[in-house]
Amino acid sequence: MDPRRVAHVLSRISNLLELSGVDRFRARAYRVAAEAIRGVQTDDVSPLFRSGALADLPGVGPATLSVIAELVESGESSYLSRLLETIPEGLTDVASVPGLTAAKAALLHREIGVESLDDLEAAAKDGRLRTVRGFGEKTVQRVMRGIDVVRGRSGRLRYRAAQVEAQRSAQMMAMHPDIVRVEAAGELRRIANVVNEITLVAECRAEPEQVLDEIANDAGVLEATRRGCAMHVRFVDDTEISLACASQADFALQMWRATGNAEHVAAVTAYAAAVGITLGPDGLRTTSGSRIPITSDADLYAALGLPYIVPELREGLGEVDAAIRGDLPNLIERDDIRGVLHCHTEYSDGSVPIAEMVAAARERGWSFLGISDHSQAAFYAGGLKPDAVRRQADEIDRLNASLPDFTILKGIECDILGDGTLDYDSALRGQFDYVIGSIHSRFSMDRDAMTARITSAMDDPSLTILAHPTGRLLLEREPYAVDLDAVIDKAAATGVTIELNADPARLDLDWRWCRTARACGVRIEIGPDAHSPRGLDHTWFGVSLARKAWLTADDVINTKPAADIVRIARARR
Repeated sequence: MDPRRVAHVLSRISNLLELSGVDRFRARAYRVAAEAIRGVQTDDVSPLFRSGALADLPGVGPATLSVIAELVESGESSYLSRLLETIPEGLTDVASVPGLTAAKAALLHREIGVESLDDLEAAAKDGRLRTVRGFGEKTVQRVMRGIDVVRGRSGRLRYRAAQVEAQRSAQMMAMHPDIVRVEAAGELRRIANVVNEITLVAECRAEPEQVLDEIANDAGVLEATRRGCAMHVRFVDDTEISLACASQADFALQMWRATGNAEHVAAVTAYAAAVGITLGPDGLRTTSGSRIPITSDADLYAALGLPYIVPELREGLGEVDAAIRGDLPNLIERDDIRGVLHCHTEYSDGSVPIAEMVAAARERGWSFLGISDHSQAAFYAGGLKPDAVRRQADEIDRLNASLPDFTILKGIECDILGDGTLDYDSALRGQFDYVIGSIHSRFSMDRDAMTARITSAMDDPSLTILAHPTGRLLLEREPYAVDLDAVIDKAAATGVTIELNADPARLDLDWRWCRTARACGVRIEIGPDAHSPRGLDHTWFGVSLARKAWLTADDVINTKPAADIVRIARARR
């Protein structure tokens, strides 16, 4: 019994239990067990079940073991079948619509017979949705937009989720006796905001075609479509990947081909031809037909006389011409980061005290940390009243006195109100070392009004950083309407820094616009938007996207010492 199939059944049970409205802890128990089974490194859980090893996994208890036992013995789950008799599985998609929940999906099923996204859409269009309590005209409009979001994200994953799935799939593939290693390529290796296809490349001891045939016949594979030495695979849990297999001699070239997008591969291939080298299916060859051996894609660029083009840049956006001219930027590195500025603590909606965030920042080798809890307008996030601001400032002063080698900066994430003014009065804002401005309400303003709202806030001399400028949540909420060219022009004129919010759900400002901002001379701040110590590690993803945007250390405010950041903020005042 393939672990994917077991985990998929447990996940389906969890979803259906949640929709049924039973004890949510029972639904969560099945979800936790599914994750535990997904992490098992085997292609058959049956021996582990019979030996009792599965019972030792954290989160796997008697109820989930009974489901696994039935799957191992019969391949089916009677418990899942009973749930499906009363709860349509299509309600899971309904519950995933932004703004809806499992409880609301169950309500719509009871009240108007909704069983799927198609049913929900029909009910919204024919007026039945408005007959359900709590579903007024505006809510119905939001539901319609949400249906489009759910359909648009079909098969697409945020980078972090795709990374986890790629690692899981790679580990499973690597258990094949004739596979030496499996590496992620494609959009994952290029660091994409949203991954449309998980691409893996395997180095094989045996003939690649033979290995692909064997993988296609694996118990966990539902469907496999061959394309030469590559194959599109759909697993029993509906996860899809693209897998390419190559011999040791061809692995480096195959990794290069599978990493860059079509424009990058075409540009490099054309340049290779111009210098007398062929990038063919049988490797790199000179005009005389001699093969040029390579063991990495760095060797490929070196063989062409080009500097190494890092995977993040291989988007066909001028990087090959820049490499030919010797104009590739000296990209920002992790070690360039001295600290971060967008962090929350238990004063607002963070999970830990300031001291714990500081300790985590010091563990990461940083020399400063900016604390930027929510301002009072963000009441839903525990925004700080003026007296709380003063208490927090006193606590930061006490902590700073005990940390001679580290600086805690006093910041605030200040709401940009509907009229373009900033929360608090100017006197209170002036007490902070820096001010982050952001929008958390009234997302539906039209493009002109929203642009005016943001640019008006940027005229305020207390504003240091504009955070998550489009308000998007990837695969969940579309960006609000705003003229980003106008916002970037305003930042260039006023000296406002723009944030690259590194929360994997946001990644806002988008890396493409970060590159535009750099060209206009606008500074970028990499903000983890951390609500816990672990959230500080969003910073590293932000660095990867900053590199993708061609940013250098000089372009990013986080590479400067704390004193310079304070000077930048004060210069605007």
